[in-house]
Amino acid sequence: MKNLPDSVQQAWNNREGPIAFATVNASGVPNVIYASCVQLHDPSHLIVADNYFSKTRANLLETARGSVLFLTKEGKSFQIKGSIEYHKEGPYYDAMKQWNPAKHPGHAAAVVSIEEAFSGSEKLL
Repeated sequence: MKNLPDSVQQAWNNREGPIAFATVNASGVPNVIYASCVQLHDPSHLIVADNYFSKTRANLLETARGSVLFLTKEGKSFQIKGSIEYHKEGPYYDAMKQWNPAKHPGHAAAVVSIEEAFSGSEKLL
């Protein structure tokens, strides 16, 4: 796990709309969802709330790898890749429960340990 560069953290704080959250199963079949309940927990971890995962949850439990894509208000794209742990209890789960809207179930916290970051084809981390 690595810390996001300041420029990507600033872009995260200026993001627009939901993220695209991509996972892959053990056979290499990808799945992508939109997720709006997400937070940069610290410079090296993103948390995505599992409110309504199905294939995404299965993929995380099989391969524990994924990618997050987001856009800034100016339309600049950023992609973050890393390993993912699925937490049904503990500090990450508790943190997610603090900001995840009460109207959503918050089954678990999918925690992305940041390994790479890109803007377009430019590797930033």
